[in-house]
Amino acid sequence: MNESLKQEILKMSSAMHEETIQTRHHLHQYPELSFKEYETANYVENRLKSIGFTDIKRIASTGVVALLKPHFAGERVIGLRADLDALPIHETNDVFYKSTYEGIMHACGHDVHTAILLSVAKIFFEIKDQITGNVKFIFQPGEELLPGGASLLIKEGVLTNPTVYCLIAQHVTPQIEVGKIGFKKGLFMASTDEIYLKVKGKGGHAAMPQTYINPLLIASAIITKLHQFFMIEKKENVHQIPTVLAFGKIEGMGATNVIPNEVDIAGTFRTLDESWRKRCHEIMNDIIAETVSTFGGEFELDIRGGYPCLVNDELVTEKCINTTANILGKENVIELDYRMTAEDFAYFSQIKPVCFYRLGTGNALKSTQHNVHNSNFNIDEEVLSFAPAVMVSMAIDLMS
Repeated sequence: MNESLKQEILKMSSAMHEETIQTRHHLHQYPELSFKEYETANYVENRLKSIGFTDIKRIASTGVVALLKPHFAGERVIGLRADLDALPIHETNDVFYKSTYEGIMHACGHDVHTAILLSVAKIFFEIKDQITGNVKFIFQPGEELLPGGASLLIKEGVLTNPTVYCLIAQHVTPQIEVGKIGFKKGLFMASTDEIYLKVKGKGGHAAMPQTYINPLLIASAIITKLHQFFMIEKKENVHQIPTVLAFGKIEGMGATNVIPNEVDIAGTFRTLDESWRKRCHEIMNDIIAETVSTFGGEFELDIRGGYPCLVNDELVTEKCINTTANILGKENVIELDYRMTAEDFAYFSQIKPVCFYRLGTGNALKSTQHNVHNSNFNIDEEVLSFAPAVMVSMAIDLMS
């Protein structure tokens, strides 16, 4: 990308700062849960039409895809993705653009991602005669909920007609100072599975232990043994692969003197290796079966496979790093470690070259240091002045 176009893009992004903020505020005030983003999708589609886009399609019910194709079919198509959905969290921020929907909040920054991508679309539409490739804008539903909107979009052909060469996406990150962007080449984010376990015993009166099999006791033993294997002894195990198994829910509907018949347990399993992931499913089943058998109980184990590991393409990510350094300066590009959090953008990374980067939004002076999925999550909106320019520039540099 030549210097004059770079400066033009930066100037446009800065001039659109207030518009991007207003877009974000609107989205923030009217959040919608995964796969229910009907009004959000309508808003996005109307905004795209107002910019001048005509090739706009609905996908997976609440997804929106727009194509900017000023060039021949043989030219590269760059996919740019933003997610639309919010979380079932009650917002406690005291801001005028606070969520108007009780118990629903954009606590993961998807409103930010969508606002940025709409501004990116506007910039691209205005400079379409100066670029050498094509752009597919992907506004995706359901990132927060299995099976993940990305998987549905792929099944419905979002990467074809025309074929996408590579994809870029971002995620706000309050742990990174605003003005900086973080990257990691290669393996970046963990796979994620949901664990649902029902432990069956035999209920009875708590004062008569000879008459019951306590499923709470069995459940406690199972959690302890699984924790021992995956979290305490993992450094001694041969796999040496970052792994997390954590349980967040245990429910047995008994009382002080009532032993229930069964207990339900729910948790999450994450790792950074797909082969080890599959093996761990077998290990979990074996440990649970052995423990339950010792107590004379029964169990039902449901491991719901979630998102795969997210792997950033080395060459695409290197180009994005160089572009960002050119736009923001090398001092504002940081190298990241792997993360045990998960992202359904990983589905795209299993098929196409991708770059998924972390957009710094943290500023303690503005109280934007709260983590995502927190009722006080917010961003330093200064990031919205340059983030569109960075994404536009990345896409242009990947066109050749």
